[in-house]
Amino acid sequence: MKAENYIGAAKFKEQCLALLDSLDTQGLVITKHGRPVARVIPYPDNPGALIGCLKGKISVDGDLLSTGLSWDANDQS
Repeated sequence: MKAENYIGAAKFKEQCLALLDSLDTQGLVITKHGRPVARVIPYPDNPGALIGCLKGKISVDGDLLSTGLSWDANDQS
């Protein structure tokens, strides 16, 4: 596995279009003052293939739409 590529925000701004054209699968980490602030990754070739890819692999335990806590929206305390 290739190490991530890091680039400063100012240099990214200068070379944005060229960097996007040469983006590899690992993507690019943009830094400000040496700290990572964003990651640019290539858009998948076929995002439609992701639809339904986890069917049968995920199970829901309990009520998905509940926090499990009782509360009163009208309670002003």
